[in-house]
Amino acid sequence: MTFHVPTVDISPYVVDGGSPDARRPVAEDIDFACSTVGFIQIVGHGVPDDVIAGLANAMDSFFGMSPEDKRAFITPPSINRGYSAPKSESLSLSLGVESADRMNDFFEAFNVGAQASDYPSVELPEADYPSNIWPSDEFRAGVEAYYAHASRVARTLTRIFADALGVGSFDDLTDHSVDAFRMNNYALPPGEVHLEGELTGMGAHTDYGIVTVLWADQVAGLQVLGTDQVWHDVSPADGALLVNLGDLTARLTNDRWMSTLHRVKPPIVDGTIQRRRSAAFFHDGNIDAVIAPLPSHGSPLYEPVTVADHIRAKLAGSRGGTINTAAEREAARVAAALE
Repeated sequence: MTFHVPTVDISPYVVDGGSPDARRPVAEDIDFACSTVGFIQIVGHGVPDDVIAGLANAMDSFFGMSPEDKRAFITPPSINRGYSAPKSESLSLSLGVESADRMNDFFEAFNVGAQASDYPSVELPEADYPSNIWPSDEFRAGVEAYYAHASRVARTLTRIFADALGVGSFDDLTDHSVDAFRMNNYALPPGEVHLEGELTGMGAHTDYGIVTVLWADQVAGLQVLGTDQVWHDVSPADGALLVNLGDLTARLTNDRWMSTLHRVKPPIVDGTIQRRRSAAFFHDGNIDAVIAPLPSHGSPLYEPVTVADHIRAKLAGSRGGTINTAAEREAARVAAALE
């Protein structure tokens, strides 16, 4: 079977007055994609081109700063905000997979996300909903404009998920979701790339929460692990956003839907990494929500876990270098992958 990332037009859920008859095939297509691949390309998402361009310009403005200036925005690993320098993370550790060279992921990133002040009617821990850090007003404007649309798209997708699974809604799991937005950059100055051993752009991992909405350049690098246990190249079509499921959705559906393993293997040209940018909006669910397989989905393969405990274990791996021992099923899938 040829590997293929399905494209789904979600506009019946985006436009006002989308009818049940128009929405039903969308939910069916999403169910098929989530069951067979775990990665989807969506069109009809309603994110304006100028908003995407504004995000790209904001990212360029920050990542174009000197390394010394960028390091001023580094935060402790437990705070998923601010700047992450190259080779300061290892996504494979979030899965419980030990890499040959710890903290070897050769990307840099800037993180923002949901703040406690975003949900004034709920008392939330600052440690889990920290305040954002903004390098400049211009950067903030470009990022916040896109963030609002990505948040809308993620919440639209969870409505589609609920219809596809026949569960009504996921509002009780997402009404104060601990969302995060990560902007990634793989273009590094000449001379900083050392070709000793295998260079990892971003190690093999699954995403942590419910659903991820990804904008990315049409540049080679992103790879998805297919059911054939082979890594396949994926690049977004014109105007499309990539969508993939997180661990918590796999747990909710008792692995009916897949939290698909993916990685980034940046192309090397004359000893330097080709420029590549991506921006991932992670819709992760309420920090106090308990995630367990839906009763309609068979004998549970997973023990119940709070979003807080799950996310902290994953971040302790990727950002803190502490191997995650609670990801046995995901780690086994990495080990089975054919290179």
